[in-house]
Order: sequence, then C-alpha cells, then structure tokens
Amino acid sequence: MELKHISHFNNHSNCKLFGLSPDNEEIHCFELTNKNGIKVQLTNYGATVTSLKVPATDGKLTDVVLGFDNPEAYIESYNLPSGPYFGTTVGRYAGRISKGRFTLNDKTFELAGNNNGNALHGGNTGFGQKIWDVTDLTDQSVTFHLISEDLEENYPGKLEVFLTYSLTEENELKLEYKATTTEDTIINLTHHSYFNLNGHDSDVLDQEIFIDANTILETNNESIPTGKFTALDGHDFDFRNRKNCPASIDNSFVINSGAVIAAQLFSPKNNLKMSVYTDQPSVHIYVGGNCFNILKGKENVNYTPVSGICFETQNFPDAPNQPHFPNSVLKKGEEYRQKTVYKFENIN
Repeated sequence: MELKHISHFNNHSNCKLFGLSPDNEEIHCFELTNKNGIKVQLTNYGATVTSLKVPATDGKLTDVVLGFDNPEAYIESYNLPSGPYFGTTVGRYAGRISKGRFTLNDKTFELAGNNNGNALHGGNTGFGQKIWDVTDLTDQSVTFHLISEDLEENYPGKLEVFLTYSLTEENELKLEYKATTTEDTIINLTHHSYFNLNGHDSDVLDQEIFIDANTILETNNESIPTGKFTALDGHDFDFRNRKNCPASIDNSFVINSGAVIAAQLFSPKNNLKMSVYTDQPSVHIYVGGNCFNILKGKENVNYTPVSGICFETQNFPDAPNQPHFPNSVLKKGEEYRQKTVYKFENIN
C-alpha cells in the first residue's frame, strides 16, 4: 500500500486543521457523512472519534459521544489522575495486564505500571496519544496508520497498525483494524467512545442496556482477572433482559458464542438504539469513572461520572498471563484483524 502523507488530503473538503501538538505538529479532523444525515468527526490525534451526530425522532441531530473541542483538551486530559480516553483508539494492549508483566517465548517483559502497579491501556503513552498518519480518505471512510516501534513502552516488535472507520448508508460506524509485527508480540486494540443517546450533555442513567453474555470475568480488588468466570444468573449485571445503565461498572462481559448482537443501548427519550457487533470475545462495559465532575467537554458541557457509557470490544484483559483466555499473541508473519460495528436505528 502506498502511504500518503496527511498533507496529500489537505484540500479534501472533509479534512480540516484541528490544531497543533505541543511540538507544532499539525493535527487534523475529518468528517464522514451519509445520506441519512449522520455526521462523524474524527481526528488523527489518537485515531479518535470527537463527535457522532445522529438524527433523533424529531430529526434534530444529537451528538451521542463525549469529547472535546480542540486537541489541547485531549492532550491535557491524559494528565488527569486517570485519563478518560474519550473516543480514542486504545493500544497496544487494552485493559489491564497484571503487575505490568508478561512472558513471551521464554522472555519476560516489564511494562509501565501506570495503574496501581499494573499496566493499563498500553502504558504511559498509548496509541490514543499518538498522531496517526492518514492513508485513505473518502466522504464515508478514513484510514489511519500508525507505526509503534520495537520496544516502545517495552512491547516487543515493530507494530504497524491500520484502522479504517467507515460510515455506511445503514447508519453503521464500522471499525476495521489490521496489524502486523516484526517480532512475536501481544496485542489487544479497542475503541473507547463514551456513548450517550440522549446527547453528550445529559446522563445515561435512564437509558437501557442489553448484553448477550452469561458470564463476566471475575476480578480482584485491582480489577485484574483472577482467571475465573462469574455467572450472571441473579446478578445485578445480568443484562440479558435489558435494564437501566448502572451508575458504576467496569467489567468484561464474555460474549455468548453465536451472539449476533453483542450489546445494545436504548434511549426511550430519543427513540434511538445502538447495536454493537464484533468478532471479539468480550465487551468491556465502563460507566462512572474519571470525570471527577471537573471535566469540561465540548460545547462547554460539564461531564460527570454518568455522562457516558463505553462498549469496549476486545480480547480479555490480562490474557497474556492466563493460558486459558483467548490468544493475545500476534506472531511475526501473521496479521491481526478486528472488526466492530456500532449501528444506530430508531427503537420503533
């Protein structure tokens, strides 16, 4: 594939300058649209979704993801006690790795213990804090490209990642990831939008969720998987029959094999539903963190811990240290592929 520099797309009507990085590198934003009026805005800082506007029943466009108005706010958000990762691409390894340590091919790798001594979301400077290249751009798709050098954040292998976001006429935001490596490595990529079908300026507590999962990963008090599974029969987090969003949740749901739809979010108020489709073994559901009631989002909105809900489709956290979890190793010469779709429809 011929890699074009981002300046190649500067005169494209849906590419605009978003701002500058601290070392004066240009950061761009891109807008995808479809014939139904959906508009998705993305930036190559972190291959991040900054805005996703969906027509509600009254035809009014509702921005259903949390975010910021400028790159400075995204960059600064990583200096918070616990960064929110709004709308970003998480890598090399989404979720937690116990004690920041894993062994591969008889060699032990020590990662940054950036979360109570455990590794979280790729380390101190994960993929969400990188300025990605753009290799392809149309009115309905954009392909971001990133090279993560060998031993960056102490992960083995030079990893090359492509992520294509497409907006279809069926109102689907489709994410397709591909990656290759020069050495055997571990990988787990995910998308970290906080969704709110009532609009990013409200809360999610009166929205309902459905998750096609019989079990969640059991975790210890540091949110590290123990290797066991918790059955959801009679559990507060049994969402096989849809019910209201909890005010606090940070759990990996094991998607039932054969599930067509992994999860759904419903807004009776806006008559909207979002369905999540994925080829990954789990969806990590997250509400209630890290906004500290001090985060000012786009359009001057104050975000709270219940402003949004994440549906992070991914492999299991700590899979490199749990032999019975799904494989997280990408071998040299093989290709990592991952596909996730967020589809928007009216409930009725």
